[in-house]
Parts: sequence; C-alpha cells; structure tokens
Amino acid sequence: MRRTHKHNIVKASWVLASFLSTCLLGSTVKAATVANWHFDSNRNHLDFTTDETVQPRVQLLTPTRLAIDLPGVTLNYPQVTQKIGPVTQQIQIGQFGPNSTRILITLAPGYTLDPAQVHLQEKSPNHWSVQLPQLTRVAITQPSIPPVITPEQPIVTNRNLFAGVVPLNSSMKALEPQIKALMSRYSFLTTGMFFLDLDTGNYLDIKGDRVFPAASTIKLPILIAFFQDLDAGKVRLDEKLTMRGDLVTNGSGDMQYERVGKKYTALETITKMVTISDNTATNMIIDRLGGAAKLNQRFRSWGLKDTVIRHLLADLRGTNTTSSQDMARVLALLVNNKLVSPSSKEQALDILRHTTVHTLLPAGLGKGAVIANKTGDIGFLIGDAGFITMPNGKHYLAAIFVKRPYKDTRGRDFIRQVSQLVYNYLNQPNPVATGNSPTSVNF
Repeated sequence: MRRTHKHNIVKASWVLASFLSTCLLGSTVKAATVANWHFDSNRNHLDFTTDETVQPRVQLLTPTRLAIDLPGVTLNYPQVTQKIGPVTQQIQIGQFGPNSTRILITLAPGYTLDPAQVHLQEKSPNHWSVQLPQLTRVAITQPSIPPVITPEQPIVTNRNLFAGVVPLNSSMKALEPQIKALMSRYSFLTTGMFFLDLDTGNYLDIKGDRVFPAASTIKLPILIAFFQDLDAGKVRLDEKLTMRGDLVTNGSGDMQYERVGKKYTALETITKMVTISDNTATNMIIDRLGGAAKLNQRFRSWGLKDTVIRHLLADLRGTNTTSSQDMARVLALLVNNKLVSPSSKEQALDILRHTTVHTLLPAGLGKGAVIANKTGDIGFLIGDAGFITMPNGKHYLAAIFVKRPYKDTRGRDFIRQVSQLVYNYLNQPNPVATGNSPTSVNF
C-alpha cells in the first residue's frame, strides 16, 4: 500500500476500536453474545470473546465488503452503523439471520484485501482473534449492491469518549448518595475522585477535575513516559544511570543512603521509583528523560490538563500538580495501548502491581482483586490512582485525592471506605447507573 494511504488506515483502525467498544461492551444482556474484545490499531488485530462457544467465519462478500460471521451468537441490541472515512467507509454490526451476528466492514471503491491473508486464530472455543492484512489499492468498478445488513438504525457517533478511548455510558447516580454521605461525615477533608467501569462505561465523577498536589502519583505518568522512550529506542532497561549529588533527595526511598556516584540500571531505577516510591530514583528518571519541561510537554500531548512537574522531588510543598481525571486518563490510555507497546504496557502494569503501600485504594478491595496503582503522600495530601481487575473479570479505573489535616489518619480511612463502596457497587451482578448523558467529564 502506498504511504499516502497509511494514515487513513490507521485512523480507520482506531475508529473501529472505538466503534467495537461502544457496540461490544455496551451490552449487559446475559444471553450468548459478544462478551469482550481488544483491538490493536497498530496491527489491525481484533481479539474477542463470546459468552458461549463460537466458530467464526470470515469471507469477502465483494471486493469491498468483508464479513465476520458469528453463528449461534445473538446480538441482543439493535444494529449499529458507523461511518468511518474515505478508505474504510463503513462498519456495521447486526443480527444476520435468526441465530447469527455479523460484523461487516465496507471499504471504499478501489480498495480491497486478500481474504487468504485474513488470519483467524482460535485461542479457546469462545476466544478468537482476527488479523486483518493491509488494504490494497486496485482498479475496481464496484457495482451497486444492497448492504448485507440493512441500515435501519441511526448512526452511532463516539462523541462521549473518555480519553478518546473509553465510551462513556452513564453516571453512577445510585452510588453518589452513599459517597456524599461519607463526604459529609468527613467534611473537614477536601477531595476529588473519578472512577470508571471499563466494561460498561459507567463512571463516578465528584470533583474529578479539581487540581491537587500530585505528591508521588506524579511517578505514574513519568513511568509511562519512560516506557514510551524505551519503545522508541531512546533508553534501554540495562543502561547504567549514575546517582549524581544534585539528584539525591530525602523522603521516601533508600537510594538516598547510598554513596553518590553509584550506578543503577534503568530497570532498577524505575522499579524503585514506583514500588518503594524512591524520590532519588524519580529525579534520576526525570533527568534521563530530558527534564521536567520535556515531560510536561509530553503530558500535554496526552491530553493531561492538570499534570505538571514544577519541582524535583521531594516536592513537600506540593507544587507539582494533577487531578483525578488526569490520573484516570493516563491509565485509560495505557491499558488501551495508546501510549506504549503491549509488552511495555504489561511491564509497566507489573511494576505498578508491586507497590508496597496498600493502605489506600487496595484496602477497600475484595479478596482476589488485583490493583496496579501508585500512591502519593506529603502529609497534608494523600492520593492514589490504579487499574483494578476484579475476580469476576471486570476492570475499572480509580483515582482519588484528599487534602487533610497534617498526617490525619482519617484521610486514609476515607479513601479506604470510598474504595470499598465503589468495589461493592461494581461487584453487583447488574449495577444500576442512570440514563443521564455525561455532563461533567472533560473529554
């Protein structure tokens, strides 16, 4: 394929991911249907699961129409049509016959793909992947053929996307009275929080855009920036970083007690930065990535509005800032493979799963839940942000900050109780949200 068309294909792939997220994750019906999916837009790779065993069939209906049929799968929601762009013109998902679902991808006239190069792989009887090849520009005269799925439903647009990747559904209004009652009991605290159910798009946003001192949660976006540079070949995990005197600082971590000039691998440094929240390690990584100004520019390019490094650590005055929405945003981009490669994502999440402070968000989770998170504590401010996997397979994002009287343990108790309320709410078989459209979330 010519270079001039590559951008269009990548863009179409991204929209396909957003479209499928709206369609495939939006259903809460328990009948046999599409249960989950993952689409890697960099590789044009679709991964999906169904509630029951399925044997997908892929066929090129015409040179410009590719069908992925799922026999035995009932869609359980109306057909959806998504207009894409000049190359991948349209994608439809709908009921095809009484007991089959069809995903139909329509290309522009003059484009096609080789069906022999569409690779269908079975990972388990209800877990499959489809690898799409590159689109090819050829001289094709496309006759007028009626769509295989009749376009009876209105076009669905993706106006309400959090971080550009997670379709928002409804606010968790049923949960808000419990949270606000808790806030009333802890009225001496100033808080902001944002929680997002990645499976349904339901969210809880209470002052999620309120700006707070970042404390050590600033290490989360720094970690992701490091892995971006690793993917780009700008840094290596085994390269040696020197602990210079101007980078040594107090506060959390044990590197401050080692001799100046000691060398650590980059992997050792970023691991200490996160797992034991080492401030000296953080300063070394900030320095290695080009300094605060370059990192701030990177954060802005991710759409982070409130996340700014103004001072090397330990920033005990709280001049470095962020917000709950910003922390949730960077996590949403991470887990949706928008910032780093899949292998770097998994390595970053693994480091975040080994943090040693478990008194905030983790303290409110049920048995068997797994969290990848980063906390922050500068005495008058505590915060936590994480990606939670529940035993039932659900995933959600959590971010919360609390200003409190200096070292008052009631701030910690408040976060634990909020975390527990959200977890218990999402652990219900069918959590009740509301039909209201998103209002307060900054997209």
